Amino acid sequence: MAESILDAKKILAVDDEPDVLKVLEEEIMDACPKCSLDTATSFEAASALLDSKGYDIVILDIMGVRGFDLLDIAVKKNLKVVMLTAHALSPEALKKSYELKARAYLPKDKLGEIVPFLEDVLNTDFHSGWTRLFEKLQNFFIERFEADWEKKAGLFWKDWTK
Repeated sequence: MAESILDAKKILAVDDEPDVLKVLEEEIMDACPKCSLDTATSFEAASALLDSKGYDIVILDIMGVRGFDLLDIAVKKNLKVVMLTAHALSPEALKKSYELKARAYLPKDKLGEIVPFLEDVLNTDFHSGWTRLFEKLQNFFIERFEADWEKKAGLFWKDWTK
């Protein structure tokens, strides 16, 4: 097994669905057994963990745990945050995640690919990370949203590479 940049990192995953947390735990711990993973199923539990521990990366569900409120708390602590969603999968939620300084926005459909996305978040700066995310998920977003979703959302990620 190749080493991962996630090895020895502290990760917090927050989702109100225990089965999602179980999948995240399996994916992350299988790829990097040396990392530390805490989980929470509520805003209150996650907020307490964010107040009491330091994390290298935080994974937040948007719905059910007040993910945008947790994003605000985590960003104020200079933590790298990945937003994860199924129900809030929309150009508006993606744009809000970007504007509130999340480092990525992942559909739950991509849980099986979480480790490479987390590695990208740790390996890249803010704009480069979002550019890589859009390059990887461009077709997915076009299928789920519509062809001109970027224009409607006002996210012109292709301009960042110029």
